Amino acid sequence: MITLRAHPCAPPPGVLCESPVWDSRTQELVWVDIRGGHIHRAVLDGPDLALRSTISLAPPVSAVVPCASGGLVATVGDTVYRIADDGAATPIAAIPLPADGIRRRLNDAKADPHGRLLAGTMSEDGVEGSAALYRLDPDGALTTLRDGVTISNGLDWSPDGTVLYYADSPTKRVDAFDYDIATGTFSGGRTFARFFGGDPDGLTVDGEGWVWVAVWGAGQVHGFDPAGHRRVIIEVGPSQVSSCVFAGPDLSVLVITTAAEGRGAAEPDAGRLFTCIPGAVGLPGTAYADAGLVRSDG
Repeated sequence: MITLRAHPCAPPPGVLCESPVWDSRTQELVWVDIRGGHIHRAVLDGPDLALRSTISLAPPVSAVVPCASGGLVATVGDTVYRIADDGAATPIAAIPLPADGIRRRLNDAKADPHGRLLAGTMSEDGVEGSAALYRLDPDGALTTLRDGVTISNGLDWSPDGTVLYYADSPTKRVDAFDYDIATGTFSGGRTFARFFGGDPDGLTVDGEGWVWVAVWGAGQVHGFDPAGHRRVIIEVGPSQVSSCVFAGPDLSVLVITTAAEGRGAAEPDAGRLFTCIPGAVGLPGTAYADAGLVRSDG
C-alpha cells in the first residue's frame, strides 16, 4: 500500500465543493459549490490553482459537464440547464421527481463515452431507496436507468467504455456494471470495492483503468487497480472529501474537492480544493453531446 498526501490550493474554501472537471478546451478546472450555487473556473499554477471566474445560480448546483456546443451543462435543483459562457441558463430537462413529500435534488453527473449525460438524485433527508439514476440523451430525451437508490454519487467508465463504476454512497460500495455503449444501458452489477471507514463519493478512472474514489468521512482518496485491489491512499486532511479528477495538459494532477458543512474551526482547510500527483495519467473527459438540442433551438 502506498500512502501519499495532498496539498491545499489557493482558492478560498466553499461550503460543499463537488464535481471537479477538467475542461480541455479552455485548459481550466471547473467545479461547483453546491450550497452556494457557484460554478468556479481556475487554471493550474504548478501544483496550485488560481481562480479565474465564478458564475452564480440559484442553489443547489450539484454538477457541471462541458457541452460539445460550448459552455456547460449543469444540474440545478431538479433541472438540467445549459450554461452559456456569460452565465445565461437555459433549461434542457426537468427530472420527474415524485410528489410524495420527500425532498430530493439532483446530485452527481457525468457524460458517458457517447456524450449522453448520466445524472442521479438524492434525498436531502437520507430516505433509503428514494432516489434514482437518469440518462439524458443528446436530443433531450430522459430515461430512468436505475431506481431504489439512496444517494446517487460518483460514476465513471473504464478506458474502453464497457464498464460503468457507480457509487450509491450509503451502500459503502462502488459497483461495476457491464455498459452497453451503443444503447447507454447497463447490467450485471457486481461489487468492485467496499469501504469501512467512510462512504464512497465522487470518483474518476485513469488511463490504466485504475479507479480513484473520494471517501467522505475518511479524509482520503483511495486508488484501486482494475481488479478492485486498494493500492494507494491519499491523505487529504478535511474529513469530507467529495470528489476528484485528473487535470492539467498531461492529466497528471489529481484535483480533490472537499466540504466544510458542520466542520467549523476543527478543520480550517475544509471546503478547499487539494492537489496530488500520484503518478497516474487521467482520461480526457467527455462533453455532453448536445448537437440535437442545438439543431432544435435553431
